[in-house]
Amino acid sequence: MISDPDGTVLALFAAFCRIGGCIMVLPGFSSARISLQIRILLAVAVSMAMLPVLWDQIYPQVTGKGHSYLLLVTFETVIGVVFGLITRYYVLGLQFAGTVLTMMIGFNAPPTADVLEDTAENQLTNMISFAGLLILFLMDFHHVVFSALVDSYTSMPIGAKFDPQNVLITLTNTLSQTFFIMLRLASPYILYGLLFNIAVGFVNKLAPAIPIYFISTPYLIAGGMFLVYFGIAAMLKLFADGFGPILRGL
Repeated sequence: MISDPDGTVLALFAAFCRIGGCIMVLPGFSSARISLQIRILLAVAVSMAMLPVLWDQIYPQVTGKGHSYLLLVTFETVIGVVFGLITRYYVLGLQFAGTVLTMMIGFNAPPTADVLEDTAENQLTNMISFAGLLILFLMDFHHVVFSALVDSYTSMPIGAKFDPQNVLITLTNTLSQTFFIMLRLASPYILYGLLFNIAVGFVNKLAPAIPIYFISTPYLIAGGMFLVYFGIAAMLKLFADGFGPILRGL
């Protein structure tokens, strides 16, 4: 029997703020294809499962707080969102690499509906970003994130002073690491596009009367597709391997 129903509800809601804030922006769980009700129920279920483990850290901080409970809820939500953004930035980085890839190989097809979000996206970029997210789920990345959330109650205990500078430094480092990782993933296609266009420019100088840029476009796309066919497995493997250093930011 619950001896303090009010304190239990307050503790559960405090845990829900950090966990729900993370799920709100976590890749895959925050997809537009998942209804809001399912996301809320998932956040509540995870919060209820974690509350017994975190009871000693949460319950003493939420009882008898009075008006400061609202401030505590705000900080808990922000911390949870930061944890979710660290992973989301990495997945969005793969979408950025896919956009660069399609531009460099000349695959500029009209955008279609995205698989994950309610936005228009290039078909090749759509496929690459969806495959990368699928690999992360195969690696059980959400289990690692939830485990990091549990550990965060030790490094960032509930009710402690919120440090916005540390949060901004963490997000900035995540963006920096993600950019360099995705630049390495897209570098073969960037080199291919640059070399191909330089070669076409030289040919155009030799035969200026021929509309070489219109003739060369099918060859640019065909060569880029062959490069994607032979390199996409290595690209996704490097994407999965690069997720480890990003997790150290958690």
